[in-house]
Amino acid sequence: VQLQASGGGLVQPGGSLRLSCAATGSSSSFYVMGWYRQAPGKQRELVASLPGEVNTKYSDSLKGRFTISRDNAKNTVSLQMNSLKPEDTAVYYCYARYFLSTNSYWGQGTQVTVSS
Repeated sequence: VQLQASGGGLVQPGGSLRLSCAATGSSSSFYVMGWYRQAPGKQRELVASLPGEVNTKYSDSLKGRFTISRDNAKNTVSLQMNSLKPEDTAVYYCYARYFLSTNSYWGQGTQVTVSS
């Protein structure tokens, strides 16, 4: 199984980006797909997932700005990011996990830089 993320780049504050992630090599649909991010010097942070991860608190700073969607038939997950802020700068990683599995598959990461 391989996950390929795309869509990162440089954007000005207040701008938008859409990240996409496609999984290949899977014989069935994933139970959960989502996105993490990691900024330099900071811990990895769960951004969004479908369905939502149990016992996980999502950052309040993301609410209303980021929207996750997925296409189960195509095993793809997307992240629409609006009203981007400099603090959203990070490497964004997509991930996917099968039902009842504790093992996650990861994409290679895509850099998002929010700067004027």
